[in-house]
Amino acid sequence: LQTAGFDARFPNTNQTRHCFQNYTDYFKCIAAKGEDFAPCKQFKRAYNSLCPSQYFSLLITKWDEQRENGTFPASLEP
Repeated sequence: LQTAGFDARFPNTNQTRHCFQNYTDYFKCIAAKGEDFAPCKQFKRAYNSLCPSQYFSLLITKWDEQRENGTFPASLEP
């Protein structure tokens, strides 16, 4: 597992927003290019790395449920 690099848009120590952005970027990418498109996997690695372990399962489970229910708070259209 490789840690995501520094992103100037998220300079604070709380990386939840950065995690969320990589999660949405991943699903936008696979919607546009498909799951086998290698660059999309970088977004998945980044959100897996950035989401704090104690929150990881809760956040991702919540976001997955919201996507499935059509209530996700961000557009995932490419």
